[in-house]
Amino acid sequence: MLKEFKEFATRGNVIDLAIGVIIGGGFQKIVNSLVNDIVMPFVSIFTGKIDFNDMMINIGNTSIKYGSFITNVINFLIIAFSVFLMVKYLNKINKTLEEQTKNINKKLKIHKDSEQEMELETEPETKICPYCLSEIKFKASRCPNCTSILDDVQEEIVGEQLQIEEK
Repeated sequence: MLKEFKEFATRGNVIDLAIGVIIGGGFQKIVNSLVNDIVMPFVSIFTGKIDFNDMMINIGNTSIKYGSFITNVINFLIIAFSVFLMVKYLNKINKTLEEQTKNINKKLKIHKDSEQEMELETEPETKICPYCLSEIKFKASRCPNCTSILDDVQEEIVGEQLQIEEK
């Protein structure tokens, strides 16, 4: 999970960034309250019961407020982890939907293939003219090349004659 979180945090995906901004803005007050009212007082127990936000280093007239910075980093990590969990859940849902779509497409393809096989078994698209041996449409009653009339009876007779000639 940490590896996935690291990949999420370092990936430059625009959608992830947009989700992070939206969720971060929505959870800002909740997370600030969590950090300021629960986490930081708990941390201050280990640092000698001081207000963590007031921790600073004074250099001349300037003060470096590292306690406030650490508080903001903790805020960010909580928000980023919340967004990570949400995106992970959405990706899981998308993956399930993609698998279901693939299964449906497979079933449709199998059904379509079986219909095509049934069509092929019932009626071919072309046949050979027994007189000129050219390929013509299966339902043709007259050959467009030699203009011979194609009756089933005539086809059988010509087919038998061709077999006799080949021998």
